[in-house]
Amino acid sequence: MLLETDRLTLRRLSVDDAEFMLEVLNDADFLRYVGDRGVRSVDEARVYIVNGPIASYDRFGFGLCAVVLKARDVPIGICGLLKRESFEDVELGFAFLPEYRSKGYALESAAAVMEYARRDLGLTRIAAITSPDNDRSARLLGRIGFRFDGVVTLTPGAPDVRLFVSEV
Repeated sequence: MLLETDRLTLRRLSVDDAEFMLEVLNDADFLRYVGDRGVRSVDEARVYIVNGPIASYDRFGFGLCAVVLKARDVPIGICGLLKRESFEDVELGFAFLPEYRSKGYALESAAAVMEYARRDLGLTRIAAITSPDNDRSARLLGRIGFRFDGVVTLTPGAPDVRLFVSEV
């Protein structure tokens, strides 16, 4: 999966992205809104990439991608599709480093992923989840055609999340 927009390239993550992923996974907003993945070293980030995104590419043909700023060839965030064992729908997910937020990059990359999911993968229903207090992500989802579908618990004992759905 390689996608391009006017300002961005979305490419598969590789173990060479471990330092970048370590930064993303330990960003205060990622920890607050997505959760602590327990990744605290570059080696642990490599394992996370292999067991998460790379395993997803192999199993489903899609996964989270590095979002790279074309002008500087620097990764600024992640965006892509996820499939959890515990959840029926394919999900859109995204996270960006603080200095690249509020610049339209999340919207631009998420819209490109949604187009890819519909055109190339033939998906007609895509979900997204946010923590109950993540209003910025909820607004972005609304801008690309998602509607709020309710509050759900993904696994027993897990905190409630807001479910958004986009259907064609």
